[in-house]
Amino acid sequence: MASRYDCTDSDGLLTGMRLARAALGRGDLVVVPTDTVYGLAADAFNAAAVQRLLDAKGRTRQSPPPVLIPGPPTLDALASDVPQQVRDLVAEFWPGGLTVILRAQPSLDWDLGETRGTVALRMPDSRIALELLQEVGPLAVSSANSTGDPAAMDVDAAERMLGDSVAVYLDGGAIGEHEGFEASTGSTIVDATGLSDGGKLRIVRHGVISDDEITRVVGADLVG
Repeated sequence: MASRYDCTDSDGLLTGMRLARAALGRGDLVVVPTDTVYGLAADAFNAAAVQRLLDAKGRTRQSPPPVLIPGPPTLDALASDVPQQVRDLVAEFWPGGLTVILRAQPSLDWDLGETRGTVALRMPDSRIALELLQEVGPLAVSSANSTGDPAAMDVDAAERMLGDSVAVYLDGGAIGEHEGFEASTGSTIVDATGLSDGGKLRIVRHGVISDDEITRVVGADLVG
């Protein structure tokens, strides 16, 4: 039976975070608010938990989840080659709605699915998500919805779609209500793996950070 905690209340936040940490440690799933959408989270280093995440969403291993991290220092721990242009983007837009695809460190003991040696990383601009990440480390996080349905912008929508496949729901209110902007488009995703080979950065998904803002930081000649 899933548990739900009102994280706008100090007691609910304290209890919810404690039980969320325990659930993630057991390999269970947690729904957590981010700055863009509600996310379905699993321990990134627990292959069985990541598979539960994919199963709950109705996804295959061909759709590996992104990884949320607590800050830029974790970037070098998880990615093997971070071009300067990516560091410039991170300095400008993290924490925030930018997801960067990089080559993963080959020594990492994890299984996110068919990643082809890459990892998609983001530092969210969300107090609740960042606090959880700082306590438990990197989390595999995908939008808290069934595949094909709109991303959940509040915990009610997430619970309707995911039900008891989730152990703990952290309710931080409607997304946008407390973050100060409408974020239903999700994060902007850029693939930076080509930069290391003299190629260009590719915008994979157009999200809350505009293409013009990406180009302003990286330079038009390096955006393909």
